[in-house]
Amino acid sequence: MTEKEKMLVGVLYDANQDEELEAERMRCKDLCFDFNNTRPSQTGRQAELLRQIVGTLGEDCRVTAPFWCDYGYNIHLGDRFYANHNCVMLDAAPITFGSDVYVGPDCGFYTSGHPLEKELRNAGLEYAHPITVGNDVWIGGGVRIMPGVTVGNNVVIGSGSIVTKDVPSGVVAAGNPCRVLRALA
Repeated sequence: MTEKEKMLVGVLYDANQDEELEAERMRCKDLCFDFNNTRPSQTGRQAELLRQIVGTLGEDCRVTAPFWCDYGYNIHLGDRFYANHNCVMLDAAPITFGSDVYVGPDCGFYTSGHPLEKELRNAGLEYAHPITVGNDVWIGGGVRIMPGVTVGNNVVIGSGSIVTKDVPSGVVAAGNPCRVLRALA
């Protein structure tokens, strides 16, 4: 298996010594740089760059610069997606958003993690597990969503939350670690 194949199936892989993955990250970082340095009034240019960056772009999607990701092709945005300033998506595994998802400023979606065993970690190995966010979700500012998490439909995640476990549909959740606070009507 190639390092990319390992990455995409969620087993340990070496992203640092693989020319294919390095080239893909550099291409994506260059596109993000161009996106982030496009004048805000040039919405058409930003939309075109976003189409080149992400794997799937629904209708009426907007991302406010700056925005950074690793590969781009693993990001799937549903209709009416919005991400505010300083969004970071470490997308070694798929990050999938449903429709009507609103992301506050300074949020991070991290599919990548590192082994607890120091020998593996020091060898530069990592893993990636997908993140899925349902429909009708509002994610407050400063939220971090960790590898392998699924957020259900009709959910509000409170600002500053660190989401380490799945969040069911129809709830308000917040905290560090994030936990369900109450049901939504």
